[in-house]
Order: sequence, then C-alpha cells, then structure tokens
Amino acid sequence: MNPDFLRYQRQIILKEIGESGQKKLSEAKVLVAGAGGLGCPVLSYLTAAGTGTIGVIDFDNVEKSNLQRQVLYDESQVGKPKAECAVEKLQRLNSGVRFITYNNALNKKNGFEIIKEYDVIVDATDNFKARYLINDICVILDKPFVSGAINKFEGQVAVLNYKGGPTYRCIFPEIPNSMEAANCEESGVIGSLCGIVGAIQANEIIKLITKAGNLLSGEILFINSLNMEFRKIKVLRNQKAVEEVYKIKKSFFA
Repeated sequence: MNPDFLRYQRQIILKEIGESGQKKLSEAKVLVAGAGGLGCPVLSYLTAAGTGTIGVIDFDNVEKSNLQRQVLYDESQVGKPKAECAVEKLQRLNSGVRFITYNNALNKKNGFEIIKEYDVIVDATDNFKARYLINDICVILDKPFVSGAINKFEGQVAVLNYKGGPTYRCIFPEIPNSMEAANCEESGVIGSLCGIVGAIQANEIIKLITKAGNLLSGEILFINSLNMEFRKIKVLRNQKAVEEVYKIKKSFFA
C-alpha cells in the first residue's frame, strides 16, 4: 500500500476529496503571510493535509508573549526568526511538504514577485496595512486569498477575490485610522480563538484547492467566542473598489 495513502487515508476516503483531491493538494502552492496566532494553526493543518508547497513569510522573531497563542513555538525558540522556527517544526510533522521561508516583511517591492508564485494566498497578518497590500496585489494578479482576523474574543473569516467574488476593499473600502484599528497587542486576544479562526481558514483553503463544498466567498463569517455565536453576512463585489486598486497599480512599480 502507498505510504501516502496511509498518511492521508482519513481525508482520501471522504467522497468530496478522494485521491483526485489529495493529488490537487500535493500539487498546490500556498503562501501564508504571517506566522503568528492565525498562521500557526493554518500552517499546521495545511502541512498535515499534505499541501505540496507552502511559503511562510514573517519578519518577526519569537517573543515570550507569543507563546500564549502561537502554538508552533516553544521557550527554546524565543528570539529566533518565526518563519524559520515554524518550518523547522513543520518539517518534522510532514517531510513530504516543500517549504519556502521569507524572513522579511511583505511590501510593495517584493510582494508581486513572491505572490505570483503561489496559487492561494493566506492573510494571517495582524495589521491593516498588510491586509490591504495583500488584497491589492491579489486583485491585480487575480489570486484568491483567505482572510482571517481576530480581536479580543471575536474573529472573522472570508474567501476573497475568488472567481470574481468580493475583495477586501469591497467590504472595507478604506484603511481604518489608528483610533479604529487596535491590534491584539493593544486590546488583547484569547489564545484559543486563534485556533478556531485559523482552523476555519485552513478548512476553506483545503476546500478551495480540492473543490469540495461551498466556500465563504460572497459572505463573511463572524465569530464571537465569548457567547459562542457564529453568523454569516453576505457581501457583494464592488466594482468601484476594484477599479480603485487598478488606479493605484502604478505606485507598486514606482
């Protein structure tokens, strides 16, 4: 028996995935932007599922305060680059996955060159500047991306720019000001929420690659883990917001 079948048996026997879906996973190239609270569960489940190539981009080093929610890391890795530490752990989970690490921030200068090499992009970042950058590059390159965000006890997930579906700017046209855009460092977050949201992101990525089920495209899932409430809101593609991206396209190459 093929040893890969033994590893992936539990998902291959799902009629929605099967051997053909597993083959799609093994050929897929996914970039995970951010190896923090959301990135850790996303990376873990994509690796375990047998995703062929996984890019990990993060410019940060592991800090002690990360250990409350960023479960790929341990105390011995404090002070070391997150991307490298994550891949070191993930390679032990699945040696059949190819990993590419980027120990730098995603920016206008390198964004196009990095993102163009991947089929699906995962926004697991923790700031609005990065989210809008990922959105704009994905729109220009026509790449789908799976967005996740967390704050306190609340999270949200959406599949964006998928087959003409809504983009991040369709939902949030403008970058919030500093008063509106508190991050986890300022407002706090419960660590287990990272696992919930990151696992849902990974679930959507696997479904997207294998063509299984219905995606969170055209809707955004809101999660309140304090009250254990889940609700979905439909969203539409805003062509004006998409056109705005093309208006600023020149700035990427300035």
